Amino acid sequence: MADVAGQQFDVVIAGAGSAGCTLAARLSEDPRCRVLLVEAGGRDSYPWIHVPIGYLYCIGNPRTDWMYKTVAEPNLGGRQLLYPRGRVLGGSSAINGMLYVRGQAADYDGWRQMGCTGWGWDDVEPLFKKSEDYFDGPSEHHGAGGPWRIERQRLRWDILDDWARAAEAVGIPCVDDFNTGNNEGVGYFKVSQKNGFRVSAARAFLRPARKRPNLTVLTDRHVRRVVFEGKRAVGLELFSDGRSEVVRGGQVVLSAGSIGTPQILQLSGIGPGALLQDMGIPVLRDAPVGENLQDHLQIRCAWKVSGGRTLNQLARRWWGRGLIGAEYVLRRTGPMSMAPSQLGAFARSSPDVETPDLEWHVQPLSLEAFGQPLHDFPAITASVCHLRPQSRGSVRITSPDPMQAPEIAPNYLSDPGDRLTAARAIRLTRRIMAQEPLARYRPEEFKPGPGPDTDEALAEAAGRIGSTIFHPVGTARMGADPASVVDPALKVRGLDGLRVVDASIMPTITSGNTNAPAIMIAEKAATLIAAEMRGV
Repeated sequence: MADVAGQQFDVVIAGAGSAGCTLAARLSEDPRCRVLLVEAGGRDSYPWIHVPIGYLYCIGNPRTDWMYKTVAEPNLGGRQLLYPRGRVLGGSSAINGMLYVRGQAADYDGWRQMGCTGWGWDDVEPLFKKSEDYFDGPSEHHGAGGPWRIERQRLRWDILDDWARAAEAVGIPCVDDFNTGNNEGVGYFKVSQKNGFRVSAARAFLRPARKRPNLTVLTDRHVRRVVFEGKRAVGLELFSDGRSEVVRGGQVVLSAGSIGTPQILQLSGIGPGALLQDMGIPVLRDAPVGENLQDHLQIRCAWKVSGGRTLNQLARRWWGRGLIGAEYVLRRTGPMSMAPSQLGAFARSSPDVETPDLEWHVQPLSLEAFGQPLHDFPAITASVCHLRPQSRGSVRITSPDPMQAPEIAPNYLSDPGDRLTAARAIRLTRRIMAQEPLARYRPEEFKPGPGPDTDEALAEAAGRIGSTIFHPVGTARMGADPASVVDPALKVRGLDGLRVVDASIMPTITSGNTNAPAIMIAEKAATLIAAEMRGV
């Protein structure tokens, strides 16, 4: 282990994922600020991290994934779901779907209305723009010249174009940009890529910053606990290869994500008092850490098709795989450059909903479950998720041993309103698939398949085919109320010198994919911490 134990840093950050990389890079722009960034995973040298299709080889790989599983989910037929989380520099941005989606203005205005001053859409949109190097240049809603490259996808599919026309036929408008504050519409997602390669937070933010002498990055270091002197956080206890050390900082920041951050807090004595006592951990602060877990459940509706090209046929034949590889090597285009979902749509499940509460991820392929082979027949998948679920779950340690995975219980479809929205989502997806632009493919539904059309029957069907889309948030909730874990300045309540900066602080989940909001949260935190250090 590198000897940093005797050094004093201004800020020590646990977790080099999307938020941690961003925060470390921004804070180290000030040469007077000494920053230590600690990551439990390794360096991002694995080649498949950087090839877009490489998520297939990174998720479910202990080199890059924590390999978590949920508990048996009662409303998903008792199934345990794989729950991927990045374990490498860049965190989940190194293994995710690369989709750039901010959410809706109403999401952030809702946070502000909860008392989270400074977190409304007008406050956070400039922070999204600050990060961006948007392919189309600067505009009212986008920035250019930032570290994070955002581009159009480098492929298209006829069947997806026709799906977009079918969505238009049911009243979902065609749009080019989901990131203006109102994401209603159908179109191809923008992606965090550059010239056909993934742009993770490590590549965008951390790599340019690592040459700075005031930034130190440690990999393969696990956090055992936050170290306190009284009620003040003064550092982290780390361990690796059977050795322990304490690193000290004027401020300690947890950026380990919505699973890792509550685990570290609970191991440090901050969490539900009864749980900590059961684990033999002295209670420093009794707080609802690990509660309020929210996630998007994707309902993977799928249809067999004919008369059209899909990845199922192309990728199952040796010559098709050869063509795919050659196209990527020669042009950086084609299926190897594609995000897991190419076409997206946002719409309302009913006229009573004020802003879109459904999101589709549409793919020219099908498979039984992630990591399994593609089906041997042509097919299309139209996954749909409820964007603002009311179901709440939890993350709880199962042992005082930090290497033991916590219990992850999302509690999907436990809220009656979520079950109703799931039924409406399946009906609307079927309605889109029945439109004339898709008629030439003669679609035949096989997921969820024929069955009763009642709300409860469709909710049960959603539970049979539903899976996580990897958007856990909310387990260290930000709020103005005393029961919140962190305040709007992201400081852990009741303690000094400790902040949380990652998606776990979200009071409510954003209406879309969560990677861009996680980076925005770090941009916000960097401004808060820098102003505090300047005494502003």
